[in-house]
Amino acid sequence: MRILSRVDELVLLSVWRLQENAYGVTIRKHIIKSTATDWSVGAIYDSLERLTEWEFLEASQGDPTPERGGRSKRYFKLTNNGIAALAHIKKIQEFMWGNLPDLEFLKE
Repeated sequence: MRILSRVDELVLLSVWRLQENAYGVTIRKHIIKSTATDWSVGAIYDSLERLTEWEFLEASQGDPTPERGGRSKRYFKLTNNGIAALAHIKKIQEFMWGNLPDLEFLKE
């Protein structure tokens, strides 16, 4: 199983959180709000393409809208492979963080 990068993990988690409203713009806004960091459009779309290629995400086209000049939104949905990848990275992180001293202690 692939080990997700932090960006790929954030994208998958955002797609999961946003459910039916998961498309490029909302995913990027959710990640910016969650991390208090500006993320480039390219970073998000590169990750979306990669995760779709790896079959961690499934993409579908919405209906064209006048607000978008007749273009349709591309929606994303987590696949079973994506769920397994998130479970895998969560398990790794829990193991790596386990039994470490509290970080507050290190600030003193």
